[in-house]
Amino acid sequence: MILLLAFLLFFASPLMAASDPSTIYDHLHLHGLPIGLLPKDITRFSIDSSTGRFQVFLDQPCNAKFENEVHYDFNVSGRLSYGQIAELAGISSQELFLWFPVKGIHVDLSSSGLIHFDVGVVDKQFSLSLFESPPDCTAADPVDHSFELNGASVDLNVAISMSEAQNLQLEDRELRAAS
Repeated sequence: MILLLAFLLFFASPLMAASDPSTIYDHLHLHGLPIGLLPKDITRFSIDSSTGRFQVFLDQPCNAKFENEVHYDFNVSGRLSYGQIAELAGISSQELFLWFPVKGIHVDLSSSGLIHFDVGVVDKQFSLSLFESPPDCTAADPVDHSFELNGASVDLNVAISMSEAQNLQLEDRELRAAS
């Protein structure tokens, strides 16, 4: 009996170690997310397995090209659950000349092959195939989420929060009150 137990422990240990995620990409995969959501060259990461809260660290801010340009800050954080990342910080997506902070990402579980980026006022849809492998990332300056509007500086983080609170929509590239 003791010999059988020792045999099982000896052979089961490598199998259990192999299933323990060792990279942030492993954690993404285990949560039903494509590994290409985060760029190559992550220097370190931390994750709380009980809450799904994670942080990844890069040597420098960088940009990757998918259908749109995506910016990664030095530090990217969020909360992983199956098929989605919530409370996301540190990723921005460019639309025309503006950078929008990505607030969350979720995979369409209906097997449509789509992934959604929540940028507050817009739900951007992309093909999952764009995120099959971690992208190369080109060094970039930190993103400025502000722009000039009628001579006043507008911070997109504030504008998006206000639009959600006041039920505003982005229509024809102008911010208008929803009726």
